[in-house]
Amino acid sequence: MATLKDVIGYFRPYWKFSVFSIAASSVYEVIDLVVPYAIGQILNVLSNQPLDKPVTGLITYFANLTNSPVDKPLTLGILLGMIFVVTVVRAPTQPWLTIWFHWDIALRARRDQSENAISKILTLPLEYYDENNPGRIAGRVARGISNHTWTYPEIAGQMIPKLVRVLGIFVFILFVEWRIAVLYLISFVVILGYTLKDLRRLIWHEERLDKYMEDTESRTSEIISNIKTVKAFATEPEELKRQKTRLNREFRVVDDRIHKGYVVLSTAQRTMIQFCVFVVFGMTLAATVGGQISLGHFLMVYTLASMAYAELEPISNLAEVFARRISSMLRFHEFLQEPSSVDSNGILEAPTSNTPYSFTGKVELCGLSFGYEENRRVLHDINLLIKPYETVALVGRSGSGKSTLVKLLLRYFEPNEGKILIDGEDIRSLDVSKYRRRLAIVHQEVDVFNGTVLDNLRYGRPEVTFEQVEEASRIARLDEVIKVLPNGYYTVVGERGVRLSGGQRQRLGIARALLVEPDVLIFDEATSSLDYESERAIQLAMRSLQGTRTTIVIAHRLSTVREADKIVVLDQGKIIEVGSHEELLRHGGIYHRLHALQETGELLT
Repeated sequence: MATLKDVIGYFRPYWKFSVFSIAASSVYEVIDLVVPYAIGQILNVLSNQPLDKPVTGLITYFANLTNSPVDKPLTLGILLGMIFVVTVVRAPTQPWLTIWFHWDIALRARRDQSENAISKILTLPLEYYDENNPGRIAGRVARGISNHTWTYPEIAGQMIPKLVRVLGIFVFILFVEWRIAVLYLISFVVILGYTLKDLRRLIWHEERLDKYMEDTESRTSEIISNIKTVKAFATEPEELKRQKTRLNREFRVVDDRIHKGYVVLSTAQRTMIQFCVFVVFGMTLAATVGGQISLGHFLMVYTLASMAYAELEPISNLAEVFARRISSMLRFHEFLQEPSSVDSNGILEAPTSNTPYSFTGKVELCGLSFGYEENRRVLHDINLLIKPYETVALVGRSGSGKSTLVKLLLRYFEPNEGKILIDGEDIRSLDVSKYRRRLAIVHQEVDVFNGTVLDNLRYGRPEVTFEQVEEASRIARLDEVIKVLPNGYYTVVGERGVRLSGGQRQRLGIARALLVEPDVLIFDEATSSLDYESERAIQLAMRSLQGTRTTIVIAHRLSTVREADKIVVLDQGKIIEVGSHEELLRHGGIYHRLHALQETGELLT
């Protein structure tokens, strides 16, 4: 659970600059008070009333220094000089010692925390993405970083210095009339206490709103991603109705709870502030009439008190803004606190050695057991030897553990029991990044980035030559696709490869996998969602790869795996049968039954 400490810690790397810039801003806010004080003293000079001792001492010092008489021109000149220094002289220095640092710190932190967020995205376990779609994740990160960036200059550059200014005003008034100063301080504590108490309630509503907004953004992202399905089923009215319900829920919270709450708070604040200003004015006037303070002090106290109470509204507004943003900032830190996957250790670091791994492709699964939940195993005591350059097919009903086996091989998860060896080495002892670079996988849905075909082909190995790209495309039968694309290899494929068909994306995925020259190549349901012509092209590409490297094929369609050297049949997380296509048909087991069902289905169609 994230706390305010995490929000403050966002800027911890820059704490020295923060302290300096906040201190500088606070000094400038206090220096401003010299102007009404000096004007009050000028009024005393003009009305022939006594000056304060510090001012008298300063005038005497300058008179002695310049051998001038202590008279009215010298006194007014020194007081005007004080005003000149704290207004004109300070003007060119203030932006560089305050505003520059506040925004420099905020922008540096945005860069660094954006990097942290991307690092977290790259190291989160895969199951996190099963529960949270891209819209929800991107929205949480964007709002959190944006609100941190805008909030820092407001809190460090305005709110804290203004509070110091209020304290400085108290000291000035205390110097003149302690009773007014005490009343002023008590009124401030009461008003700020009331504000903070009310803000705690409003923050709770802000947290609700932030969650509602995440839900809305998440669904909007899903609608965009699945727009073809929405249109195909003509569910536009239902989707609009569902989103309107969410938006109305957000509106009720914003308008009836949050916005109304801030207006009520602002009304109460203004009423209390104006009452306090009136009381201070009355007490100051009475003290002046009673001869307890001079006319200049009357002007100074009232001016300073008015300035102080005027600061209450911006301080409260800044507190309200912070209250509106704190929820999204906390949720950003909760995202950063999500546990990384077990394989993320050092995954973002450069390899300690530039020497890449090289394997023959011999894979051994020894006593392998695994479950996504501790008390529910998906795989049970799997023992399997895959020889170098052998093509092994994994078949079985949905949920039998085929894809889970591949996830363990890729080290997305660690087995609960047993181990996986590659060329006799436990894969857990290997550098995960260097290990994965020797494997390649072609998924059922090939991920394609928005860019050219060439960019996508070179994704895993940017340094490959164009000739190597063409050769891999030929093997994967992608060259047939390239010929019909408007700009060949330089055709932009769009978000998620929308300008390519499923079969074209599969061929691109195979060519991309071949370009990294893997020792182990995995096909995960690579043909299950394709038409017959596309499936046939992919099968021919897969057949041309047989014997060139260790190949693991997961397939529902048994026609894809007939020519595999070894077919492994899984059922309920256990290996039931192992053999070639002909051997398993003769055996008359599960494979024979699945084959018969598919043959029947093909005949019926």
